[in-house]
Amino acid sequence: MKVIFLDIDGTLVDYETHLPESAAQAVRETVKNGNKVYLTTGRSKAEIYPYLWDIGINGMIGGNGMYIEDDGEVIQDLTMNAKDEKDTVDWLNKKKLGFYLESREGLYASEYFLQKTASTLYEGNQKEGEEKIKEMFPHMIWDGELYRSDVAKISFVLEDKALEEAESMFGDRLKVSSWSGTGKKQEFGEFAIKGMDKVCAVELLLKHLQANHKDTFAFGDAASDKKMLEYCNVGIAMGNAEGDLKEIADYVTADVNDDGLWKAFQKYELI
Repeated sequence: MKVIFLDIDGTLVDYETHLPESAAQAVRETVKNGNKVYLTTGRSKAEIYPYLWDIGINGMIGGNGMYIEDDGEVIQDLTMNAKDEKDTVDWLNKKKLGFYLESREGLYASEYFLQKTASTLYEGNQKEGEEKIKEMFPHMIWDGELYRSDVAKISFVLEDKALEEAESMFGDRLKVSSWSGTGKKQEFGEFAIKGMDKVCAVELLLKHLQANHKDTFAFGDAASDKKMLEYCNVGIAMGNAEGDLKEIADYVTADVNDDGLWKAFQKYELI
């Protein structure tokens, strides 16, 4: 049995959330062959939509390690403490930064999130950009309570020196990092729990599965996937991956929309 860890955006799907049929078929076939596939992503469970589950994955690592699920069994579900959650929400609101809360049960947007995300990701036509954001986050809750006890991560739109200020204000309490919604640049900052990442979660899941490290494969396209690709026995970068990731990968496959997953699965006899 091989254990395969798949990043989602830029790896399984492109940054327009299109899932190539060859990628879906690769997952179905490798699972049929007795291997296990886990989405390993910055997304929360609430962002793993039915069309992703429907390709036959065995489970997921979400929130960059905050959440772990195997065949419906929840292995880990970490949440921020109430003070950290409140303090970050207060700070983000005071700065009038667009942000959203990520939990296992849902995504909760702030007042400025739609407007500021659209202007950051889709410069030009604001109305068209906002419609695209709504399509990108189809289950976003736009008027929900923002002081919550079930929050694993908080993502916010980057403006000016917001990331540096966030690190200065909260770096001693929370992990502060950034991520991309387009694959072109870092548009979002992120607050998460210190001491947990994709690699820690992979280790916990392997222990739960009683699986051997030598049977692990990791696929990714972004800097946030680097440690996971280095940790797993075989680390594979997509053709559209960032240059630094390609340099450390054991193999660079084709782009996500050029049957990259299918071709790599074939090369390593996973299908």
